[in-house]
Amino acid sequence: MTEISGTLSRIVFRSEETGYTVAVLDTEGERISIVGKMLQCSVGASYALRGDFMVHPKYGEQFSFTECESRMPEDIEGILSFLSSGAVKGIGQKTAALIVNAFGNDTFKVLENEPERLLELPGIGKKKLEDITASFGEQRVLADIAVFFEQYDIGLTEVRRLYNVYGKDTVERVSEEPYRVVDDVFGVGFLRADLMAKKMGVDPEDPMRIKSAALHVLKEGAASGNTFLPKDELCRRTAQLIEVAGELIEDSLIDLMFEGRVRIEKLEGRDVVYLMAYFRAETEVASDIVRLCQSTPKMIDTDTEVLIEQSGKRAGVDFSEKQKKAIATSLASPVSVITGGPGTGKTTVINGIMDILKEAGLKTAIAAPTGRAAKRITETTGYEASTIHRLLEYTYADDEENLRFGKNREDPLDADAVIIDEMSMVDLLLMQALLRALTDGTRLLMVGDADQLPPVGAGNVLGDLIASEYVEQVELKEIFRQAEESLIVVNAHRINHGEYPVSNERDKDFFFVTRDTEEQMVETIKDLVSNRLPAHYTQYDPMRDIQVMTPTRKGHIGTRNLNEELQKILNPPAPTKAEKRFGGKSFREGDKVMQIKNNYDIGWKKIDDFEEGQGVFNGDMGVIDRIDSDYGKLTVIFDDTRYVTYDFTELDQLEPAYAVTVHKSQGSEFPVIVMPISWVPPMLATRNLLYTAVTRGKDLVVLVGSRKRMDAMVDNNSISERWSGLGVRLKSLLAKV
Repeated sequence: MTEISGTLSRIVFRSEETGYTVAVLDTEGERISIVGKMLQCSVGASYALRGDFMVHPKYGEQFSFTECESRMPEDIEGILSFLSSGAVKGIGQKTAALIVNAFGNDTFKVLENEPERLLELPGIGKKKLEDITASFGEQRVLADIAVFFEQYDIGLTEVRRLYNVYGKDTVERVSEEPYRVVDDVFGVGFLRADLMAKKMGVDPEDPMRIKSAALHVLKEGAASGNTFLPKDELCRRTAQLIEVAGELIEDSLIDLMFEGRVRIEKLEGRDVVYLMAYFRAETEVASDIVRLCQSTPKMIDTDTEVLIEQSGKRAGVDFSEKQKKAIATSLASPVSVITGGPGTGKTTVINGIMDILKEAGLKTAIAAPTGRAAKRITETTGYEASTIHRLLEYTYADDEENLRFGKNREDPLDADAVIIDEMSMVDLLLMQALLRALTDGTRLLMVGDADQLPPVGAGNVLGDLIASEYVEQVELKEIFRQAEESLIVVNAHRINHGEYPVSNERDKDFFFVTRDTEEQMVETIKDLVSNRLPAHYTQYDPMRDIQVMTPTRKGHIGTRNLNEELQKILNPPAPTKAEKRFGGKSFREGDKVMQIKNNYDIGWKKIDDFEEGQGVFNGDMGVIDRIDSDYGKLTVIFDDTRYVTYDFTELDQLEPAYAVTVHKSQGSEFPVIVMPISWVPPMLATRNLLYTAVTRGKDLVVLVGSRKRMDAMVDNNSISERWSGLGVRLKSLLAKV
């Protein structure tokens, strides 16, 4: 093994997750191309590398290293280069030059031992000094921790997350109990912890490992929408994952039950296993639904038919008989559900109900699962809507399985009626929080489209409530005259009924562009979004109003490739736009992005009145406003109203959103949608998914690709069943009433 040392002069390629780096090292005698893992990597920093020279067939001679030791630069040029690299937060190129000019070769001594001397320099105040001192000290500690975890293939992003939780004790804490990181550290899952534990010599049959694996499988099940897994299915999946005997897994499940982390139940004659949070949520939701159904809402004295007639006159609306029934049912029932597809008048019904309740002097709140859906309700009804999280006054919690809300059983909502729109998106945990905040006698009206895709989170609340046949429900089926003029509405219902959509009619809003190959589809989509649609429909902005959707993340028509291609033409690089490369993606000022994980504790500020709050949620969309490399921060404006600032280590929570999956589009409505139609796995090529995609378009839908594939999606009416016990529990409780 050969050792070389020198100063890093250029980074050719780097993966922030793995630390894999291709760079140029300046040694005393020559400039050498180097390849290997550097968990701490900054231009201008000095390193001692151990490895061997090799000849790459394409790139020539390189030094492939397996060991890397960081050494702080000693000469002024190296010190300046290191500080200018952004490695220390609060120090950019100008500040670096200022510091090095003042302290020369003693710069690092000053930063480490006499940092207060930085206050002598112009532009550095107490706050900036604190930032610089903390970051410089953290760099030194992180370097040592990163060296330790390099042997376990733990990347820099994960090392930083470990450090944020365990601090200077990171190595000791993780070495003692490697599987604890799965629960303690956001973003470090079982597979990474298991790999690390294996290299640490943990016994494959260690109970700690088996319990962590079983919990991982249950969490994966929840991520796929299941509130529980059948016990035999859980054992099978866990055994397949970690290759241990089934009896050891069963023993570990018993231990987990006594620890209060899982619940083993018999449901419809079979043993099932819940994560404890989902068991509590499911039993609570069932009992709270029964509680509300048995309560008496505040009555309205006037005859319902008269109220409906008066409301129609005020709004200039002639309600249909089914709409009248929906309004009357919601007024008479403590809990009710109204369902219907696009164009069936759900918004008209909501308006009528809100108007009647307002005239009666009853306090009414209206909310939806996402910010975009809430904004749409406000625009279409004229009534101020909020997200469910904001309605319930979400407050910080350590994890999303134990959500905390200001409104709860101790401090319930001050409302006589609560209306929830886009109910198909509400998952079990959010429903639990909502019902906790409703007192006996509060009307609960849930409105949604039962044929939409189920929620991203675990549970099938709307479907289970409908299947229970206990909650009062009205289905709106009639398509109204104005909606009949829209091919979007007509085709949505045709798809839902198993009929192929019609397209390309003059002056209509539904088009199909036939293309034979996926390469042609991508080129056509790029042309449509950037040129043809904005030229023909001048009211639409390509960034704001036109949304590309796709069934899949992978492949040529997947979000990853489409986002790269669309970013090039809609927001190309420019000297005035700062960029940050992370996880194989380029984030650029002006990019359209989406939050892809619930982050309940990240803070936000309103643009106009500087109101502050917490929480950005899966599916929220925004635009990158600013990238600050000095401090390692990226700021996004969500829904044109809220500033949210991310640390560079948190960028795995964001994705470019020029193209999004249909699943991620739930609850949103866009003026124009464009979607490729090609081969995708059968579980994605479904009628349900196509219907959901088409109903996201408000003014215009353009499909690009193969009609044969589109017809096959209409023919494929298979729906992935979720394991959920809410319906069973409701029926069981109701049988006892």
